[in-house]
Amino acid sequence: MPKVVIFSDLDGTLLDHDTYSFQAASEAIELIKSKNIPLVICTSKTRKEIELYRKLLDNKYPFISENGGGIFIPDSYFSIEFKYYKEIEGYKVIELGTPREALSVTLKSIAEEKDIDIRGFSDMTVKEIVKLTGLDEDTAKLAMERDYSEPFLINEDGKYAATIEEEINLKGYKHTRGGRFHHILDGNDKGKAVNILTDIYKQEFGDIRTVGLGDSLNDLPMLDAVDIPIIVQKPNGVYDQKIELSNLTYADGAGPSGWNSSILKLFINFD
Repeated sequence: MPKVVIFSDLDGTLLDHDTYSFQAASEAIELIKSKNIPLVICTSKTRKEIELYRKLLDNKYPFISENGGGIFIPDSYFSIEFKYYKEIEGYKVIELGTPREALSVTLKSIAEEKDIDIRGFSDMTVKEIVKLTGLDEDTAKLAMERDYSEPFLINEDGKYAATIEEEINLKGYKHTRGGRFHHILDGNDKGKAVNILTDIYKQEFGDIRTVGLGDSLNDLPMLDAVDIPIIVQKPNGVYDQKIELSNLTYADGAGPSGWNSSILKLFINFD
């Protein structure tokens, strides 16, 4: 049987949209731990945020930050040699994204040129981010420590969102949207990051089968890159209609509940 590797989004997928708890997925998490199946976090969150959840999950595997901006591989995790760009705090890092500073400058210039009220993370206080996200202050501070992306909100979103996306593209950058925020980025690509890491896993283990779980449009590149893509429901019980793949599996449940049922069902079929 091929070795299974699971790639998973966090917010709204493994983590509850409102409480950020993964408690509802505990049974499936324990199952994959017992089978030594890698759980690779692939999220819009920062490295510091991911490290917090890796500690809570007792997760020692590589991870992908900021919508594919960086791939962080723990030292000595793979026995094979592979190309990476730098070493930092116990990781070998493969960088795909553009530095946040350049993204923030571009976003401000678009706001001024179009006279549209845009607020990026770099414009916000910790208390504002706490209010917008429901995070506690310590976790909100971790969310602000970004390397490869700038999340933002648009005043009168419905009126101006398409214009902002067009302007970001015209300036040579990319736009994506998660559960709460828009994101400006460039080079970040969850799909490319998943493919790079999958290739390294194949070199290490030979035949593998990849599983991906997500809930939002920014997960589509990841879902398109795996063998078994799974979409979980939103909190209101619907699926993101913009995610369309011919082999997509629809989870029975929202967030971590859907994550749990899908993984359990998957391994019943595997076994």
